[in-house]
Amino acid sequence: MGLVEGLTEFLPISSTGHLILAEQLLHFNYPQAKLFEVVIQSGAIFAVCIIYLQRISHLFKGVLGKGSAQDVREQRQLFLSLSIAFLPLAILGLLFHKAIKAYLFHAIPVATSFIIGGLIILWIERRELKSPHKTTKARLESITLTDAVKLGFFQALALIPGTSRSGATIIGGMVLGLSRPLATEFSFFLAIPTLLLASLYELWKARHDFVSSDTGILLAGTLTSFISAWIVIKMLISWVSKHNFVPFAWYRIAFGIVILITHYAHIIEWQS
Repeated sequence: MGLVEGLTEFLPISSTGHLILAEQLLHFNYPQAKLFEVVIQSGAIFAVCIIYLQRISHLFKGVLGKGSAQDVREQRQLFLSLSIAFLPLAILGLLFHKAIKAYLFHAIPVATSFIIGGLIILWIERRELKSPHKTTKARLESITLTDAVKLGFFQALALIPGTSRSGATIIGGMVLGLSRPLATEFSFFLAIPTLLLASLYELWKARHDFVSSDTGILLAGTLTSFISAWIVIKMLISWVSKHNFVPFAWYRIAFGIVILITHYAHIIEWQS
């Protein structure tokens, strides 16, 4: 489970969707399952924080007023943009989380989202190939508050399991005029408050499920999540500078089709 979380959290293939399917395959339906998912997610959060530690430190120094006037202004602008971009998912999540979990946290909705998301990525990438969009933003600090609101709503699409938070944010950023590397970097930065606050909220709700004997399992899952997420982030940073997301789109489509075939052929009894 830690490996699934770390490998999929920052790729445009949906960590939530993969975790739902992994849970069903592994019969991971223990009372502590939700607590486990939340804790191992912290490994992925820690990985992105370590990789961008210097950049994050620079951001907070600027927010606290340390640096030149221009740098302070730019870092406060970025902090505000990240805060605003976080809000749509947080608000919509609080309003509709129970309904979404009841109706969509199952294999068939996840497989459908995999396929639809893959087709959308293919469409965006084909449009980009035929008529490359002009990137109007070169740095994170140049992202406007209007852009942040729009990116926040793109990220909120990830409330639908199988959509992919990172994929929706990156593709949305490209549509808004961000370069692929810049959109990816913003997605990484936005993941920190999004995943951290969501994890703290879920951790508080699941706090009574913790027992001391689970410590070893939680540490193993978290460490695995951290290592695999760290590798994926490093690879993705290099990938986006030279490649597009077409391979991920085809993976989503193929995986979604496999889920549907195995379900309707009664090869695997997915919860639909």
